Amino acid sequence: MRTLLPDLAPWKASADFRRLWKSGLISNFGSFLTFVALPVQLKDLTGSAAAVGAIGAVELLPLIVCGLYGGALADALDKRKLIVRTEAGQGLLSAALLLNALLPHPAVWPLYVVAALSSALVSVQRPALDSLWPRIVAHTDMPAAASLNSLRWTVGAVAGPALAGVVVACAGLGWAYAADLLTFVVSLAYIVRIAPCPASLAAASKPSLKAILEGARYAWSRKELLGTYVVDLAAMSLAMPLAVLPFLADELHADWSLGLMYAAVPAGSLLVGLTGGWVSRVHRHGLTVVLAATGWGLAVAAAGACRNVWLVLVLLAVGGGFDMVSGIFRAAMWNQTIPDELRGRLAGIELLSYSVGPQLGQVRAGGLAAAAGVRFSVVSGGLACAGALGLLALCLPRLMAYDARTDEHAVRMREHRAAVTRTAG
Repeated sequence: MRTLLPDLAPWKASADFRRLWKSGLISNFGSFLTFVALPVQLKDLTGSAAAVGAIGAVELLPLIVCGLYGGALADALDKRKLIVRTEAGQGLLSAALLLNALLPHPAVWPLYVVAALSSALVSVQRPALDSLWPRIVAHTDMPAAASLNSLRWTVGAVAGPALAGVVVACAGLGWAYAADLLTFVVSLAYIVRIAPCPASLAAASKPSLKAILEGARYAWSRKELLGTYVVDLAAMSLAMPLAVLPFLADELHADWSLGLMYAAVPAGSLLVGLTGGWVSRVHRHGLTVVLAATGWGLAVAAAGACRNVWLVLVLLAVGGGFDMVSGIFRAAMWNQTIPDELRGRLAGIELLSYSVGPQLGQVRAGGLAAAAGVRFSVVSGGLACAGALGLLALCLPRLMAYDARTDEHAVRMREHRAAVTRTAG
């Protein structure tokens, strides 16, 4: 049973990890309320599917630009201060949505402005968060920390939208935005208690294009890291089926199952997170990332081929579980091998790798479904994902050979962390 239960070593060892985990759980839960409420409000105000879809368009450019710049900021500034300021900024945006919703005639344009600004703030904050974890968690506990962080996210992804649907339907949009604002207030109360996390002396230079390019050159020199980015991009851009799930539910004559389909993928991820005690015992992280991403593609392909709606739901959950495993070990590789002075900039690149892929996948799935049919879109995407990952495995031998016990970068970071601990003691 111990190998199935979550490994709580990071939780027990670090008070700052506990505070940051709780903060993330609370604010993530609230963010999913707005994630549902915002498109619902746009639909009510405009009646246009194109207007709702435009949310993704206004979010994309801030994500790309601010993700890279946010990585440079995370390496140059105190990470805690950066997280506090961006969290407060997101709270103010929730307040703006609440005020707009309370107007007799809510305006449409503030919804797009808030969506763009929120994307920018999240993109600045995420590299700081991702680069803070290695500072507050022991090197050997990184896989367990990655599993617990993934668990935190999936709890919000499963429960947040479900609660949002009830709140919006029964209480109104204003209550959803008010609840999101409250979660940011509570989240800030946890974050401000985290110890200061100043920039490393080796990276405490002014954020600049030169600094961003330095991070990009380091990523290019680490082919195993580059492999993790490419694997995730291939898995999401080729096999992400969410855009066509409403049409798949129609083909199965099961409109009632659409909500369950959307929940199935994060539910599978949640199950892995709840039974993730085994992750600290796995050392071949690169191989595990590729196998898990391949499992995701095959599960999606099988779901597209099935005629039984319950089996489709099971396969989507299996796919979500594989995706969670891939994500856990990608994060472990990043956090156990990247030098502290470059961690923020690499986190900015990681943000692009796992954020752009799903959006490209939505475009691919929808376009191919319109041209060749829903099932062909889902099945071919899943099989293309598995095939592409097979080719990547052949082209990325350093990723496949990565072993956390012997990799030179992991060993160097482990020794560095041990020396810092001895000096602090």
